[in-house]
Amino acid sequence: MTGSSSSPIAEGTPRACGPGPRTAAALVFGASASVLVVEIVALRLLAPYLGLTLETSTLVIGIALTAIAAGSWLGGRIADQVDPRRLIGPSLGVSGAAVALTPAVLRTTAEWAPALLLLIASLTILVPGALLSAVTPIVTKLHLTSLAETGTVVGRLSGVGTAGSIAGTVLTGFVLIARLPVSAILIGLGTLLVTASALVEWRSRGWTGAPALILALLAGGLGTAVAPGGCDMETRYHCARVVADPERGSGRTLVLDGVRHSYVDVDDPTHLRFAYVRAIASVVDAAFPAGEPLTAHHLGGGGLTFPRYLAATRPGTRSLVSEIDGGVVRIDRDRLGLGKGPGRDIGVRVEDGRIGLRRLDTGSRDLVVGDAFGGVSVPWHLTTLEAMADVRRVLGEDGLYVANLIDHGALAFARAEVATLGETFAHVALVGEPSDIGLDPTAAPKGGNLVVLASDRPVDLGAARKALDARQSGWKIVSGAELASWTGGARPLTDDYAPVDQLLQPYGPPSGR
Repeated sequence: MTGSSSSPIAEGTPRACGPGPRTAAALVFGASASVLVVEIVALRLLAPYLGLTLETSTLVIGIALTAIAAGSWLGGRIADQVDPRRLIGPSLGVSGAAVALTPAVLRTTAEWAPALLLLIASLTILVPGALLSAVTPIVTKLHLTSLAETGTVVGRLSGVGTAGSIAGTVLTGFVLIARLPVSAILIGLGTLLVTASALVEWRSRGWTGAPALILALLAGGLGTAVAPGGCDMETRYHCARVVADPERGSGRTLVLDGVRHSYVDVDDPTHLRFAYVRAIASVVDAAFPAGEPLTAHHLGGGGLTFPRYLAATRPGTRSLVSEIDGGVVRIDRDRLGLGKGPGRDIGVRVEDGRIGLRRLDTGSRDLVVGDAFGGVSVPWHLTTLEAMADVRRVLGEDGLYVANLIDHGALAFARAEVATLGETFAHVALVGEPSDIGLDPTAAPKGGNLVVLASDRPVDLGAARKALDARQSGWKIVSGAELASWTGGARPLTDDYAPVDQLLQPYGPPSGR
């Protein structure tokens, strides 16, 4: 009728009896928030098995966006064909059961059927993500009763959904992961979703299917409790475990996200198990007079193996460590003996390494040690010309920078980092297996750990070679023209261009750091 105040969507179609405006907004807000909680927690849950790399993050984000797109499209289409009131409860309930079962399913798959892990991981994000994303178009359909209100209804619920996504992201990143294990987050979220499903169904049509979903929820909790692959502690950044050395009573290995990060002998700090730590010790021992106390800064702490070594072999050394993960620091204190013996004077700041560098005075350090890792890669912002300029600034005239790198395959990242240091320091050398650093052209590079050292004054490489040989590491040193040839035309890394995750090949034969 011309001049009417509204245009009905379908003549003679009664208005659907759905949730009220506040309930509708709460459903959309909660469902959207839940999708982001699942996405962020999935990254943490998968890190011990797939690593914490840019590729892993991209994969999870891509799967989550696929779930959102598929759920929104299919939810809207089905809502046009089926009474929308019949869809909300099942979407919430099934997604809740799937979320609660996720920790047990993923950890069991990783243990017993690792070849299927990527497929199962994708499904644990796709299924609940799509079901939860379907809630918004379903609720929108229930509230679209007039063409005159289309923009208002769609805009309001879209805005509420976006606000829910923001809230889920902030809550998970700043609160939940810092305080709860990922399994507890997912089981708790599943509980809330199943409860919401039961309330919606009982209110709308007295549905009695909730008991089955509650049983699935309980199965998820029980399965998570007995599933393999748990952590001793879930920190803000890592799934952490401390593994005792069966061959050495005082030996402990710190495992973060499935990778051996540090070996610590709590009774003998001079016992260095990992080859790269022995290489760093050899270089530092050769660069400074024996027993001379140093002022050192460490980018990355882990088990604090090398700061303890310096404290034991160079009494009076002042070491300050920038470690981003406060949970790892707690493990150091509670399980690895930080604060006792020679290492009791080691200072630790819970902070990002780049920010920690900026807080140091110019020329205030004899030694800077780079041993920070996110998964299997050095955080990109600690590899660039700008970061190395900050390292050079805090070092004294005779100061030394030494860093641990990991790379495999063509060693493209390692070459780029050596080129970066060559732009910053007058003297650069590389320590590693002969096949990895170009000293054995008949053998293919094995990849793994490499140690790079840089300074504005010459370092006694002959003494470093003798120290390496004394530790029977089998590692060699290359510098000068040989190192320039090994580096080739590698492009230095900058804050504007540092594709670290793309350059490095993080995976080689199974081994620890």
